[in-house]
Amino acid sequence: MRYGSSPGQAGFEGRGARRPSVLAAVALAGCGALLVAGCSPEGAPATGRGGSPPGASAAGSGSPGPSGSGTASPPASGPPAKGAVTVTGEAAKDLQSPWGVAPLPGGDLLVASRDKGTISRVAAGSGAVTQIGEVPGVEPGGEGGLLGLALSPDFAADRLVYAYFTTASDNRIARLRYDEQRPAGQQLGAPDTVFRGIPKGLIHNGGRIAFGPDGMLYAGTGETGVTGLSQDRKSLGGKILRMTPDGDPVHGNPEADSVVYSYGHRNVQGLAWDKDKRLWAAEFGQNTWDELNLIEPGANYGWPDAEGKAGRPGMRDPVAVWKTDEASPSGIAWAEGSIWMAGLRGARLWRIPLSGTEPVAAPEAFLQDEYGRLRTVIALGGDRLLLVTSETDGRGSPEAGDDRILTLTVR
Repeated sequence: MRYGSSPGQAGFEGRGARRPSVLAAVALAGCGALLVAGCSPEGAPATGRGGSPPGASAAGSGSPGPSGSGTASPPASGPPAKGAVTVTGEAAKDLQSPWGVAPLPGGDLLVASRDKGTISRVAAGSGAVTQIGEVPGVEPGGEGGLLGLALSPDFAADRLVYAYFTTASDNRIARLRYDEQRPAGQQLGAPDTVFRGIPKGLIHNGGRIAFGPDGMLYAGTGETGVTGLSQDRKSLGGKILRMTPDGDPVHGNPEADSVVYSYGHRNVQGLAWDKDKRLWAAEFGQNTWDELNLIEPGANYGWPDAEGKAGRPGMRDPVAVWKTDEASPSGIAWAEGSIWMAGLRGARLWRIPLSGTEPVAAPEAFLQDEYGRLRTVIALGGDRLLLVTSETDGRGSPEAGDDRILTLTVR
């Protein structure tokens, strides 16, 4: 953990400052057009299940260097060195501890409340929020609770919603059938646990889940503050996991009969695929460097023996790093040639422009201190993103309307 005696110090997701004046009402009109169908990252359509993982290219271990080191100007194939972000509206407001978000076909959203253990539906256009049900067994505490959400790749047929959550004994992943014909608040079926036994703690529970372009389910976990778990290949803590939709190990994983896909992580809360189906992950550092990593199967990302660009043999260096007070990264998404990364303690949205696996310019910050702590980023296709604030999780400074889901256009 970033050791400290209070949540504002290193060791936690941290507190972020915000400028109150910028929270003048954002126009709600027109935001419904931004909420489009589908839940897969742009550039990562499902390509069938099983077999080899997406993103076959290997990345080198890298060498120590400054944050976001890269060429001064992008090659012709890369995005521009300088980007832009426009907040175009609010998809929702007055949310309580929102964490995971899953876009529904048609444009509505499902949103998980970490502390209430409930899932709500946000109507496109109006922003109306309706609770569809509670996930039984959720035990909130510290950074634990109801965390990531993902829709089944066959959601149109099976209506299954996957959830990562903390219980009294572990973190686990379950799927629940969503039946819109049942009364409001009772539309979730009983949870069918597909994977259990992920270590839990007051901190570093990971929690992001997503279906990859291979149709497999990926999960980012944390080491719960017990640093030795990250290098223990038999532990599920401090890992990225890859499994079938039923929770079984996938043929082609680094080790037979294991869901462990990569290890040496501290606390993974961001997963996204680029247009070439390469997997990227964001994670919290300790006292010095937060990281954006390009994930390769079987690779060791160093924690606790390395933090940031350490250049340690046998350990993979991050592609970009940040001082911990500038980031504390949670969700990420890929859009318009860049990774977009939400910062909690940093209270800003980072853009990392990429040409292949390399940054083409230094990371660029947007919305700094304007909306407080930022938790989740969702790509809607093209230049459209959703951005979820995290001011009501006990570490922010909530104002009227918090928490909210913002609609963005980016380049």
